[in-house]
Amino acid sequence: MPHRDPAGWPWLKERLNGLRQARVPAVDPGSGAAPAGVRTAVVTDSAAALPADWVRAVSAGGELTVVPMPVMVGTEIYGEGEDDIADTIAVALASGKPVKTSRPSPGQFEQAYVAAQRNGFESVVSLHISGELSGTVDSARLAAAKVSIPVDVLDSRTVGMAQGMAVQCAVSAAAHGKAAAAVRECAEYGLARSKVYFYVPSLEQLRRGGRIGAAASLWGTMFAIKPILAVEDGRVVPLEKVRSAAKAIARLREIAVADAVSRPPGRALLAVHHFGNPAEAKQLAAELAAAVPGCLPVQISALPAVLAAHAGLGVLAVIVGESGTPAAREPSAAS
Repeated sequence: MPHRDPAGWPWLKERLNGLRQARVPAVDPGSGAAPAGVRTAVVTDSAAALPADWVRAVSAGGELTVVPMPVMVGTEIYGEGEDDIADTIAVALASGKPVKTSRPSPGQFEQAYVAAQRNGFESVVSLHISGELSGTVDSARLAAAKVSIPVDVLDSRTVGMAQGMAVQCAVSAAAHGKAAAAVRECAEYGLARSKVYFYVPSLEQLRRGGRIGAAASLWGTMFAIKPILAVEDGRVVPLEKVRSAAKAIARLREIAVADAVSRPPGRALLAVHHFGNPAEAKQLAAELAAAVPGCLPVQISALPAVLAAHAGLGVLAVIVGESGTPAAREPSAAS
């Protein structure tokens, strides 16, 4: 199985370096004070599919906390980040062993919010996987009601790096000392400009998990249809029906390219997710890069465990986003 921590995320690393240069050096985390000018922390969940090396670097400054989402394989419960979880899920799916996911507990979010307050942050923006796909956002809201620090909980209505790109925008704003309203605005900016398109060899796992209707799953069982799917308004929806895997992947590429080239020149962001098929993902990423002039480097990563459990082996997903931030506004008393 591929490692979930990709070797290079050039545009993310470049953004991180920019944040480091822009902000005052962080104080000792144990001192209970946030870095100068930073007032808002960001919390998300592992469905955002953020690269582990980037998360480690940003989390060191206190701006970001990623709450892991649990996966149950048989009777065993695993958390995102455990070394053998990807292999365990792959073997379970291949053998027909039950694989289920769950939302983090409200207590996990409460701990994250309290930790932010103890570290000197004045507020939190908490951005999560679509409420149509998981109860995670409900857990976050329950926790937010129990803490004294203001917490703004945002349902991303999406998943994967579409959610992750919005988290990146939010963290960028937080690192530049923005208040919660401006951090949320950056997250919403990213979400409004991201799309998720994906192909799965079988709809069975999505059907078992209740992420797609039984009628739609008949595409792949009765007629050997290879569907292309999308995330629309927080839900997984059928997009097109294709007769073979090769044609489905080619059509996935065409759809993503058409979306990317419709963005302002040089602004398209592209990411490719996979599970168990890194060579196909690498090939797809190369073809996307060649077809979208001037786009930033295409990012490749394995799906996080909580998404892989539902998508199944052989999935290919393309996330199309857009770089930039909301238009500059006059500062208000709230920001």
